[in-house]
Amino acid sequence: MTDTGSRASRAGTSSAAHSTAPRPTGWTGWVYFASTMMFLLGIFQIVEGLVAVFDDGYYHVTESGLVVNVDYTAWGWVHMLVGVLLLVSAAGVLAGNIAARAVGVILAGLSAVLNLLFIEAYPIWSTIIITIDVLVIYALTVHGRELADFRR
Repeated sequence: MTDTGSRASRAGTSSAAHSTAPRPTGWTGWVYFASTMMFLLGIFQIVEGLVAVFDDGYYHVTESGLVVNVDYTAWGWVHMLVGVLLLVSAAGVLAGNIAARAVGVILAGLSAVLNLLFIEAYPIWSTIIITIDVLVIYALTVHGRELADFRR
């Protein structure tokens, strides 16, 4: 029941005053934006995949009109897989995981290429998805480190 005096030695100091980590800037919001967009992209990819699997007649062209002549069911499963991976990666980016950030950049690039190949089937939607993919890649590559530093 004796006090060793450890409380007195910490009096008047805060962990922020002695932190050597860089202070977060306003650009950290870009990483939160990227993660939110990754969640949305994942959901969009899953919805696009479900439509491709269950309603082949929904799209503007048949499979032969696509850049790559692949059955819509196969396209649908690929879109759904990319969507699920984007959701998982988005959660990792929010946690400040560097590996999730790298995977997020790769998946956003893959999503952009996938939608570029799918652009004949649904041009406006694919263009919107590609634009969001580019914004996600920008946010994760330019400002991603700030969130990781902020989480430490």
